[in-house]
Amino acid sequence: MTSDNPLNDRLDDDDYPAYTMGRAAEMLGTTPAFLRAIGDARLITPLRSEGGHRRYSRYQLRIAARARELVDQGTPIEAACRIVILEDQLEEAQRINAEHRRVAGEPTRGPGSG
Repeated sequence: MTSDNPLNDRLDDDDYPAYTMGRAAEMLGTTPAFLRAIGDARLITPLRSEGGHRRYSRYQLRIAARARELVDQGTPIEAACRIVILEDQLEEAQRINAEHRRVAGEPTRGPGSG
């Protein structure tokens, strides 16, 4: 297999919807109902197969796992989903800021500094 093989691209792609609902629930140690609930709360939007089945990416599974941690700690599912969305937005903003600083030649600062 060569590195320009489309299969390799999909295996390395965090956004490729490789996991069925059943497999995703099994990997997270949860139920399909939990995955449907966080989808209803608009935390993640699974892609659909040609047959209409939900398919999840590795990135979506990481997001779902974080929501499950919060729910397991007693946070209501709607609140857990909002927290995870805000955490994800903050991480993205910090990444963009770090990139702007790098381009501007400023020293990089870690989270919480400054």
